Amino acid sequence: MKQRYYQLFVLILVLVAGAAVVTFTEGKPLLGREIRTHLGLDLEGGVQALLEADLPPDTPVSAEAMKTARAIVENRANGALGVGEATVQLAGDRRILVELPGEQDPEEALATLKNTAQLEFVDFSDLTQQQAIALVGQKIKTTNSTPITAGTPVTATQAITPTARIWPTVLTGADLKDAGVATSQLGEFYVSLEFTSDGAKKFGEYTQSHVGKVLAIVLDSTVLSVPTIQQAIMDGHAQITGNFTQEAANQLAIQLRYGALPIPLKVVETRTVGPTLGADSLHKSLIAGAIGLAIVMLFMALYYRVPGILADLALITYALLTFALFKLIPVTLTLPGIAGFVLSIGMAVDANVLIFERLKEELREGKSLHRSIDLGWSRAWPSIRDSNISTLITSAILFWFGSAFGASIVKGFAVTLAIGVLVSMFTAITATRTYLHIVLDNVKGSEKPEWFGI
Repeated sequence: MKQRYYQLFVLILVLVAGAAVVTFTEGKPLLGREIRTHLGLDLEGGVQALLEADLPPDTPVSAEAMKTARAIVENRANGALGVGEATVQLAGDRRILVELPGEQDPEEALATLKNTAQLEFVDFSDLTQQQAIALVGQKIKTTNSTPITAGTPVTATQAITPTARIWPTVLTGADLKDAGVATSQLGEFYVSLEFTSDGAKKFGEYTQSHVGKVLAIVLDSTVLSVPTIQQAIMDGHAQITGNFTQEAANQLAIQLRYGALPIPLKVVETRTVGPTLGADSLHKSLIAGAIGLAIVMLFMALYYRVPGILADLALITYALLTFALFKLIPVTLTLPGIAGFVLSIGMAVDANVLIFERLKEELREGKSLHRSIDLGWSRAWPSIRDSNISTLITSAILFWFGSAFGASIVKGFAVTLAIGVLVSMFTAITATRTYLHIVLDNVKGSEKPEWFGI
């Protein structure tokens, strides 16, 4: 039996050492990615915005369209803007709540998020290069963006006034798989395109029959570029060139890569949170947490003596493991999230209190210390289990509520509380019990009652 607890003790030491490394690693690569504390909007500052479907109030918006729009906005926020802790949630039937911690340029960020980015490859094959260049930057109508009715001319005409005709669309953004930025041998920036299998087939067939012709690239009905097809492109890879700066090429790639929104969005409310307020809130939260933890640890040591000191060690184990999980998952810490973490510390202490009170009762009845530890744990476990399961159920309900109604602060509280409770169950079941056996198995409780507060 003792061998088992020594093995568990070694395992716990390994976990604690690993958790300590993760906890005290900040902004450095570890396990293949950068490890750092992810702070929410209220602590780091940033931008909070409410986006709404830019459609008449009497126009219905399907739930599926809103879910798709939310997913695309989230992809743009996390991938395009590099805000790994962005919170994007549905808020009602027609609105999306977006929080961008650390974002410094709200106008550019929101423009990227709400841009519909409707990409089209349009047939300009009847135009010369000079005629096509004259249309760059102008709005045009296409067969993809304009409803076609009987008798509407879509074939080539001599008129090249943008509004005088409807231009044939060859491919759309739906045929695009990926877009990125690269540089040529001359150091010029261009946007590289990769098409889907269906898109590559259509693109290959078109370019094969239109070598030497102009194919316009149109974004949101505006002619962006008018490259000439130099050769048939059968492998599904193409390039957009045209005197791009790195910033312009990256912006275009972002818009193309993260797709077209199924519905237009507008910003109905925006709020910028300064980093000074967040830093002050974080500083005060850390002070409050440190004071609370110190008082709890002091109480445990004074009231339960040696078991209390071991419980404090288990509490440190709990804190390291929990915070390491926050950084590894990662969990975005907000003020409510920190509150959930602090509350879970109370749950961890509560489990130890139940175990130690049962331990003292068994010692008073004259049982051996080893036997009292096992009985104290086994008899306290049903209460620990039920209270923690109840808290986990509550956390799940809060998480669902926060997700359904766009209440990110409720969601953050639920996540940190649930993780904390799960870790506290581990420390109560394994860590505290192991520490007790390792230190006290060779001590006679009847000879040292003062060690246990009896």
